[in-house]
Amino acid sequence: MDVSLFDFDLPEDRIALRPAVPRDSARLLVVRPGGTPELEDRLVSDLPGLLAPGDAMVVNATRVIPARLRGYRLRGDQAAKVELLLHQRLDSRRWKAFARPAKKLGLGERVRVGSGGDAGLEATVEARGEGGEVTLAFDLAGPDLDAAIASSGELPLPPYIAAKRPTDARDADDYQTFFAREPGAVAAPTAGLHFTPALLDAIARRGVSRHETVLHVGAGTFLPVKVEDTDDHRMHFESGVLTAETAEALNAARAAGGRLLAVGTTSARLLESAVGEDGRLGAFSGETDIFITPGFRYRAVDALLTNFHLPRSTLMMLVSAFAGLDVVRRAYAHAVAERYRFYSYGDACLFLPDATR
Repeated sequence: MDVSLFDFDLPEDRIALRPAVPRDSARLLVVRPGGTPELEDRLVSDLPGLLAPGDAMVVNATRVIPARLRGYRLRGDQAAKVELLLHQRLDSRRWKAFARPAKKLGLGERVRVGSGGDAGLEATVEARGEGGEVTLAFDLAGPDLDAAIASSGELPLPPYIAAKRPTDARDADDYQTFFAREPGAVAAPTAGLHFTPALLDAIARRGVSRHETVLHVGAGTFLPVKVEDTDDHRMHFESGVLTAETAEALNAARAAGGRLLAVGTTSARLLESAVGEDGRLGAFSGETDIFITPGFRYRAVDALLTNFHLPRSTLMMLVSAFAGLDVVRRAYAHAVAERYRFYSYGDACLFLPDATR
């Protein structure tokens, strides 16, 4: 498809730089394709009443790591500044990362994280890829490497926020979901940022079950789609896990007539990676580069809670595949006109294609 179909105009002042306080006070646009009304303005705190007893809610329990590393390329007596954004762990020692400026890093060169004169975390450039991607082999491995990254790194706020203000102490809490427990993501599964203990209690009292899965969000989620046709875009791999126990619980909920609500596009991508042709979910552990565009047939996800996404992004394509491009374009036009807050710290959208199920 033509990528321009997923474009829209967004005024700069609609980009949220801080989350709503409390989190569940964010606005919620309910979208019922073909329903009356098709669009309804609510609050995230209204979510329990929009779900039905027996529904099953799936959240992403990944935790964001301080994946932005600043340091120097070492070449003889010369040192040049370089910034690295880790995005995919390959093994106990090696990471794929986006480097800036990438041209300063050659194969076999050394990188030191931290100030130029201090002894710190070091790595060797093992490979170079497209779009500024490099493979780094660190001198440390396993828990020692994790501890060094945690000590040296910075929380990787999305570029549309980081370009307007520095990361601060508030972000350390604001940019983690209530469910965050498994370190490995370099971007937050932002639909999960809206949940509070009070909201979760209300959802449980409604008779809606909660289930956790893990998809470690990669920095590829930040990358713009630079091609003109979706067929030419390459998705980056992300690693995830859906346990057999969780898969069976979700299958049972759907068999009993409950809807499966994916909280966020990351949960949706993992579930659609783990579902079979017959619509049954199975255990999944590994990597996925699933690319969901209009024409894709969802087999696992019945409802989708997600934030508002960037123009021409793969996430805009994913929600358009779920609800229909025309519906999504109307929803986004409404959100812009009604001054909804967009992107990671912004408001939410609930897609209920089959509200009568």
